[in-house]
Amino acid sequence: MKKKADAKTLWKLFTSMFVLSSCTFGGGFVIVSLMKKKFVDEKKWLDEDEMLDITAITQSTPGPLPVNASVIIGYRMAGILGSAIAVLGTILPPMIIISLISLCYEQFRTNVVIATALRVTRAGVAAVIIDVTLNLTSNVLKTKRTMYIAMMVVCFIAVAVFHISAMVVILTCLLIGIADAALAYRKVAA
Repeated sequence: MKKKADAKTLWKLFTSMFVLSSCTFGGGFVIVSLMKKKFVDEKKWLDEDEMLDITAITQSTPGPLPVNASVIIGYRMAGILGSAIAVLGTILPPMIIISLISLCYEQFRTNVVIATALRVTRAGVAAVIIDVTLNLTSNVLKTKRTMYIAMMVVCFIAVAVFHISAMVVILTCLLIGIADAALAYRKVAA
């Protein structure tokens, strides 16, 4: 249910996205766990199923996952203006950080302390990605739908064992999801 785009809601949306984006190292999958904690557990703006749907949609659409998610969450909270404000909050931190780093690139590249800090950060990123994976797996298992659980296992094997492109797996799951939705719609319409 979309809320009215009042200044207070827009400010909360902007600051939430800005802080999340500022504290996210390691790419899109890291922010999924942080968004779940912020928007589902803490702010109660979304429920678990909505966050799972948003994650699936953002992974299967072109563009960076955090920006795609901010478009959907912003729209959900405050319409088109909410989407614009959420995207702005999401893209400003990396733009600022990258701009500052570009000014001092040579010093960053050769600094042993910064290089070590970035290597250590990878361990934290790996832990967050494992957390996201376990949360998403738990949500799929909670559905108790054999098809979803089987798809999850088959997709894991396809990527981990047979090295099938993640894009092929995502597109295949999208097609299966559309077919499943069409069948469900037919049953309801009949």
